[in-house]
Amino acid sequence: MRVSVVLPAKNEAEGLARTLPALREQWPDVELIVVDDGSSDSTALVAAGHGARVLSSPYSMGNGAAIKRGARAATGEVIVFMDADGQHSAAHVGLLLAKLEEGYDMVVGARDGSGQANFHRGLANGLYNRLSSWMTGHEILDLTSGFRAVRADRFREFLHLLPNGFSYPTTSTMAFFRSAYPVAYVPIPVAKRIGNGSHIRPLKDGIRFLLIIFKIATLYSPLKLFAPVGAAFFLTGLGYYLYTYLSSGRFTNMSVLLFSAAVIVFLIGLVSEQITGLTYQRLPSDGERQ
Repeated sequence: MRVSVVLPAKNEAEGLARTLPALREQWPDVELIVVDDGSSDSTALVAAGHGARVLSSPYSMGNGAAIKRGARAATGEVIVFMDADGQHSAAHVGLLLAKLEEGYDMVVGARDGSGQANFHRGLANGLYNRLSSWMTGHEILDLTSGFRAVRADRFREFLHLLPNGFSYPTTSTMAFFRSAYPVAYVPIPVAKRIGNGSHIRPLKDGIRFLLIIFKIATLYSPLKLFAPVGAAFFLTGLGYYLYTYLSSGRFTNMSVLLFSAAVIVFLIGLVSEQITGLTYQRLPSDGERQ
């Protein structure tokens, strides 16, 4: 089983100087691919100096874009994605690959509490994990971990869904669950990152994290989110109607508005469910068309 290791990197020369030698020492036969996402430091030179194949972008396109470029270029049957900042250890790659051989299509390295960037990130990730676990019916230990091993052919089915930004782990995980590709989690410790601070920006990325909540729903089963919201509007409208009827014998405009909102939200969820189903339809290959 040929393995490719893809490391998206933006100004991670210092981290690569530690990560790449460890990977080469423990996994001499793997294909190392570093996707230089418009770095302004010596990221590309350090990667090339340690024998990695370097894919350079003239400007930053985003973490997700780097992942997509690396996945397209990888020649291995299995792709391991890991960060270039030194947080992920080469020694843990074997844990992911061993679990993958048990019949899984994706294995994710689940971080413990010490692996979160800060308290707020840990709180947000905990919320994502609980929401996505409820949506899928499977326990999801770390929805946003970037350390994962995947079967290359399965992963490439969803490249068109992956965003160019930071939420590729969320998208790929939900896509695998939606398509009934088995996913497993392996607990791993995470080291402190090397070099530049986190690229997370509190205000902008706070809004982005909120949008991830809606993405989780729309990528898996929109009706599972929209139906309870519609039911809440309906019950609120029904309760308000009973109150106004008993107190003044009236059916008010507010009750009409709440009932209408319930129907609209439910119908939006129903249409979204159909669109989501079409999104995951597998397109036939050229050979199958013939």
